[in-house]
Order: sequence, then C-alpha cells, then structure tokens
Amino acid sequence: MKLDGQAAVVSGAASGLGAASAKALAEAGAKVAVFDMNLEGAAETAAAIGGVAIQCDVSDADSAEAAMRDARDVHGPARIAVCCAGIAPPAKIVGRNGVQPLDTFAKTIQVNLLGTFNVMRLAVADMMDLEPLDTGERGVIVNTASVAAYEGQIGQCAYAASKGGVAAMTLPAARELARSGIRVLAIAPGTFETPMLLGLPDEVQESLAASVPFPSRLGDPAEFASLVLHMVGNVMMNGEVVRLDGALRMPPI
Repeated sequence: MKLDGQAAVVSGAASGLGAASAKALAEAGAKVAVFDMNLEGAAETAAAIGGVAIQCDVSDADSAEAAMRDARDVHGPARIAVCCAGIAPPAKIVGRNGVQPLDTFAKTIQVNLLGTFNVMRLAVADMMDLEPLDTGERGVIVNTASVAAYEGQIGQCAYAASKGGVAAMTLPAARELARSGIRVLAIAPGTFETPMLLGLPDEVQESLAASVPFPSRLGDPAEFASLVLHMVGNVMMNGEVVRLDGALRMPPI
C-alpha cells in the first residue's frame, strides 16, 4: 500500500514505539491520528508530525469508539492501524508480599490484549466499507507483540500472556479478513529504548543492551517504525509475527 494521503491511527503514540511509528507514517505522507491516554504527550507527538491528538483508553469500548469516530471525522476512515499501547507491570505469581492480586494480571491483559483487539476490531469495521486499492487492499493492521511472548522472564506471566495473545491472534485474524483485502501483522520487539525500559537503572539498561548478540545495544524506536512502514508497503506480508530483536533470546531472569 502506498502511504501518501492515507489515513492512519496509531495507539500508544505519545511516546516510544508508537510515537516513532506515527512520525514515520506522517513523513511517508499519511494523515495520522495519535491515540493515547496521555493527551498532553499525544498532543506533542501530533504537533511534531502535523497529526491530530485524541485521548483514548484502548481497554474501554466507549473510549476507543469515540476516538475512532473523532479520527474519522478529521481524516476519513483509516486504512492503516498500528497498535502500540501497552503496559508491563512486573509481578511474581507469589512474591515476598504474598500472592499476586488478580486485578494486576487482569489489567495487563485488558490493556495489552483486549486493547489491541478493541482498536483492531473498530479499524477493521471502517476498512471493510472502503473501496479496494489497485492492489486489492482495503487496509493493514500492525499490532505489537513482544519477545516475551516466546521467552517471558520471571515476573512476566501477565505481560507474556498478553503479548502471546497478540501473537496468537495474528494468523486467524489475517485469515478471516483476507476476503475483505485487509492484512494483519504483528511485530515482536526485543529490548527497545521506550519509556518503560529507560526508567530502569542505568546498570540494568547496560546489561540488557549487552545481552543482545548484534547489534549489542537497545533498539531504536525508529527501527521499529521502519519495519511498520515495510509491512504497510509490502502487500505479500500477511498473517506473520516478525521478531525484531538482534537475535536476542531472553534468559529466565
């Protein structure tokens, strides 16, 4: 799909992978709606790329429906949806403070998995009503999984389960939507320079960077965004989860 003039929505775009993706899409000519709970951060991203900022709680049906409606009113129905919103609270099943509260697990699933599906379902509903392009496409969905879906570390049960769900629904969603000319893909990033990771102590960041075989550093969000652009542009890519991790395989701890 050629990006110039197409409408796009990006969730979790106030910072990190989402902000980088929104920037790359805008630079390629897309009209970008920046979704985030953090409206101030979303506004900063939108101002920098000439997009529109819309507050959105992806885990809430009404909030996401309102956000999609607002984006549609400004840019028209989106042919591109990139889902980057997520949280990663660490918690052992049973830790020094006792058993993990069920709400902690549920919140992570609600934001990362349910929130991804929520944005995807709404975007797809709009895409289905669009005329197909000369490639036969009506739209493209790019979701964000994680290497934790495959090698979740101790304390990552909720996060790994949520991202494993994102990875697992990629192929069935792509198969279901193929008849409508809508492609579904996911990226499973390794250790990237996101606010969640950059909030860790320097020594922890250095250790994580050194554990990546090559290049031995943290990933740049712009590299994630570059893959998003390729996925959108390459019509043969569909139903696939692509690791972006420098050959990293996470240890247990």
